[in-house]
Amino acid sequence: FSFLISCSGNNMNYKQNNNLKFSIEHFFEGDTIAYGIFEDRFNNLKRQFRVNINGKKTEDGIILNEEFLYDDGEKDTRIWKFKVLNKDKEGNIEYEGSTKDALGKAYGVVKGNIFNFKYDINLEISGKKLKVHFNDWIYQQDRDIAINRAYVSKFGINIGSVTLVFLRGDLSKSIGKLNLEEW
Repeated sequence: FSFLISCSGNNMNYKQNNNLKFSIEHFFEGDTIAYGIFEDRFNNLKRQFRVNINGKKTEDGIILNEEFLYDDGEKDTRIWKFKVLNKDKEGNIEYEGSTKDALGKAYGVVKGNIFNFKYDINLEISGKKLKVHFNDWIYQQDRDIAINRAYVSKFGINIGSVTLVFLRGDLSKSIGKLNLEEW
């Protein structure tokens, strides 16, 4: 278990100035909304999107049903199943995740208010399937807000990044479900 934490990068050892203990089962249970962007490796905005997420706790984790609308009108759905593999005495949690278009399993670790998970996935871009690697970092900011930075690479070369802001709880309720019929 400590091997996964040590391989996750220096950000897992960030000195935290808060007492948040991120739990994907707690944070994503129920309805969450998100706004996101994709930038290429030169920081050019390529795409914007919004997401409605519904999370249902399971006996050993959570299932996340994500519905996307992109600014070009494309729609997509992704269902993630996360399972707790291990919890240590410091409160760190190791997860395994799966979704239909992932190549193999996703593996991740929560330490404090940070969740890092990595996976390979086939993305459809301009009608072609492209195998890419995602390295996601979710930082819980407070009870109802988290920010996700995902670094996307192919053959070990950075091709872009995704930034998402997740809103849940009272924040999500005050906005309501996002319109996914038109941009």
